[in-house]
Amino acid sequence: MDVDGIQNSRTGGEEEEPPAQGDDRDSPLAQFTEDAEPLPEPSLVAHALKQIFESEYFRTSTRGRQFLSFVVQYRLENHPEPLKERTIGVALFNRRLDYATGDDSVVRAQAREVRRRLEKYYLAHTQESPLRIELPVGSYTAVFKTETTHNEEPGEASASAHLAVRPAIDALPASEIEGVLVSPKKRFPISIYALSASLICILVLSFFLYHNSAKRFRSPLTEFWAPAMTSSRPLLICLPKPILYRPSVALYNRSAKTPGEFSSEVYRMNHPPNLQPGDALTWGEMVQYYEYGVSKGDVQAAVRFSNFLGHQGKDSEVRIGDGYSYEDLRNSPAVVIGAFSNPWTIEMTSGLHFSFIDDEKGRRIQEQGPSGRSWQTVHASPVEDFGLVTRLLDSNTGQFVVLVAGLEASGSDAAADLIVNRNSLEKALRDAPKDWPQMNVQIVVSTTVKDSSAGPAKVVAVYVW
Repeated sequence: MDVDGIQNSRTGGEEEEPPAQGDDRDSPLAQFTEDAEPLPEPSLVAHALKQIFESEYFRTSTRGRQFLSFVVQYRLENHPEPLKERTIGVALFNRRLDYATGDDSVVRAQAREVRRRLEKYYLAHTQESPLRIELPVGSYTAVFKTETTHNEEPGEASASAHLAVRPAIDALPASEIEGVLVSPKKRFPISIYALSASLICILVLSFFLYHNSAKRFRSPLTEFWAPAMTSSRPLLICLPKPILYRPSVALYNRSAKTPGEFSSEVYRMNHPPNLQPGDALTWGEMVQYYEYGVSKGDVQAAVRFSNFLGHQGKDSEVRIGDGYSYEDLRNSPAVVIGAFSNPWTIEMTSGLHFSFIDDEKGRRIQEQGPSGRSWQTVHASPVEDFGLVTRLLDSNTGQFVVLVAGLEASGSDAAADLIVNRNSLEKALRDAPKDWPQMNVQIVVSTTVKDSSAGPAKVVAVYVW
């Protein structure tokens, strides 16, 4: 069970995080920030970060590296105010300045993840760096600790920490060594200050170049799924299970041509009863089977998502039929699969620019407006099916939801393939507004069905709002 998920609520942050309102400067952590030890040399910090980022715990976590870089840089700049959740949300997660931090736990979740990764890193790499970077529980203020601060008495820590992070004296020219030793109170030569300033500038420039380039070159696939990936909750993959009826055992036996023909379940499961189109049936000879009913295309779509999320390191849970509820969708990001077999899809897309319609004109995907386009399955040779992807940043459940549905199961499969394929999704959103990651998106696709399998998805319409 995810303890962090239980602690979080929609009405406020977690106990471990700073309060969203009020004067944080009165807190012990804020006082520590003001009265902190001298900051280490930027080159030492840069070296420590490089080792951390190249480790197995941060190498594949782009967002974790960005988060840690940001809080470290903020600390090195020695701001008078402690770093706030809202500041991080706006700078790193593209949130609005007035976003409700109590309802959006993205920063708190990422902080927890970074703390976990740092803890694992230092457990595995205890001797690799003289500087330790920590993010204490209850704060977003980075703390720097040297080897000596872990081993000495509290009264000695300040002096030893200061000595530990000064430039090595052997690295200075002889004339400067003499000046330092003769007169401890004498100011460092200007070259030392210039070097320190240069290192700070390099670190600042490196951080912003890294942050801006990472953000600028994030693929549409990464942007599309970012709200789900930053959530601390697993992504739910929700499959429909429509009602399914099968012939009863009595009907099978009544149609048997030889005694005992349908006596085994495995034979009944793989052979139809011997009935003709004109044979009469009674309703009692048909039986509802609760364990069956998930369509092939929907299962293929679920497998696509499960494989994709596994490669991204994102936890997921598959729910089928009545295995998920509104409460589940309210508490976790989700992918909802299926159209007319899934009431959630019909409800959530109702009234949107593209929606599913079933009336006297038949089942179709319909565009709003008097001149709105519509798409229906073409049962010719080859069969052409259509699917709809709907990405809602904040659905009526209050969570990030992706609805993947086809007029038939092959349409669902093709729609799923589109949004786990980097090149296909990039082409689909090539003409979308630049800020589409902060907006809702709908994509209509078509697919050619051969041998009951969906072909590649072709984008026929895109709408962003």
